[in-house]
Amino acid sequence: MTDSSHAAAPLVGLPEWLHPLAEILDSVEAEHLAPRFPHPPPEARPAAVLMLFADGEQGRELLLTERAATLRSHARQISFPGGRQDATDRDPVHTALREAQEEVGLDPTEVVVFGSLPTLWLPPSNHAVTPVLGYWTSPRLLHAHSPAEVEKVLPTPLDLLLDPDRRFSVVHPSGWTGPAFDIGTDVPLWGFTAGIIARLFERLGWERPWDATRTRPIPE
Repeated sequence: MTDSSHAAAPLVGLPEWLHPLAEILDSVEAEHLAPRFPHPPPEARPAAVLMLFADGEQGRELLLTERAATLRSHARQISFPGGRQDATDRDPVHTALREAQEEVGLDPTEVVVFGSLPTLWLPPSNHAVTPVLGYWTSPRLLHAHSPAEVEKVLPTPLDLLLDPDRRFSVVHPSGWTGPAFDIGTDVPLWGFTAGIIARLFERLGWERPWDATRTRPIPE
């Protein structure tokens, strides 16, 4: 495991295609990923999510989940595995790996953690969320281990996330707009998770030109 600070780890154990991501982590600021609400207030509750990459059956993948419909906040949204920090967690890395193990059965020993992103504010639930980045050395089919939290496990090809035809913006009645992706689920990928993915991939130079005027109403 790496130190939980906003930093990159050595490239040992990472495939070449992830090297550019590991190399830019020191230059990524909270404002780059969440321009509206970059910094959590002091009373925000610590949490962490795992942004887990792998070389899967469909090529380069990013592990996502569909949250359970019964949850009080962010129900049915597409998200990274993760959750609130427990008192026994050592740091955000420990939180992210523990939550992924509890939610989808991921073995923490199979994950090469290579850094983290700045801690970001998630206003609806008032969490201070640290995205932890990892590479999964032994990808395989996972299932929801905690049905109260996770409905589906979604290994998502990067080629799908980078497909310009699957990119659009969601629009709130207030006028707020945010990035979104059609990943073949009933509810699109939008909100906090989509914002991190879209803005990080743009900063990496992975983003492909897409029609930024394409919009849809925000999902109910």
